Order: sequence, then C-alpha cells, then structure tokens
Amino acid sequence: MRTRIAGAFYAVNSFVSLALGAIYIFRESFMPYHGEALQLQWAELDPSFQVLLLALMDVAGAGWITLGVVILVLLIGPFRAGERWARYLIPAAILLFYVPTFLATLSVTQATPATAPWYGNAIAIATAVIGFIIDAPWAKRR
Repeated sequence: MRTRIAGAFYAVNSFVSLALGAIYIFRESFMPYHGEALQLQWAELDPSFQVLLLALMDVAGAGWITLGVVILVLLIGPFRAGERWARYLIPAAILLFYVPTFLATLSVTQATPATAPWYGNAIAIATAVIGFIIDAPWAKRR
C-alpha cells in the first residue's frame, strides 16, 4: 500500500511535469513573470531576444516533458514490478530536475521585481521526498 501511495505522488508529479513542458513548448511569448522580471512587454523585446527566450523556454519544456515521460515509464515498468532501484531512481530524477529549477525561480524572485513560481517547484520536491519516505525502499518488507 505504501508503494502505491508513493507511486501516486510520483504520477501526479509526472503529469504536472508533462503539462508544464507542453505549456512552455507551445507558448508564443514569455511567461507573465518573465515580463515582470524584465519589466518589459513581449513586443518591446528585440526579435533576436524573442527567439533566444523562446528557445530557452523550449529547452525547459523539453526537460519537463522528458522528466514526465521517464517517471511514467519507470512507474509502469520497473517500479510496478517491485524493482528496488526504480524506487530510488524516480525520486532522485525528480530532485535532480526540480532542485535546480527551484533555486533558479528563487533567484528570479529575489533579484527581480517578479515573483517566479518557486512554490510549484517546492511542492514537486516535497512530493518526491514524501513519496520516498512513505515508500521506504530501504526497509525490508514482511
């Protein structure tokens, strides 16, 4: 039961990551908090900066989509089959992606007038840690 609860936490994280990835990849301008950080509207940016920012958003979106797909594949296959390594790898992958993302959004929030969505990254980190603790892959099960 504990492993299923952890899997549910990880699955939610996966679906949110996939949704964020799609949002970032399919946007035609920067996010509202990007404009707040720059104190500029999208139309005020030089076209070369627009291309650069959209490319960076595509990279971020691809990272979220990759993470979401990897989590789902691991959940459906080795996690569900009870492979212990997958029970370590899933939260590790989430943390490897979301800790730097969290730190980046905190940096934007602290250094600019914008409030970047750091709280979403914090929630992703918390769900990975909580899922890992609930699952307790290091514990022997009876």
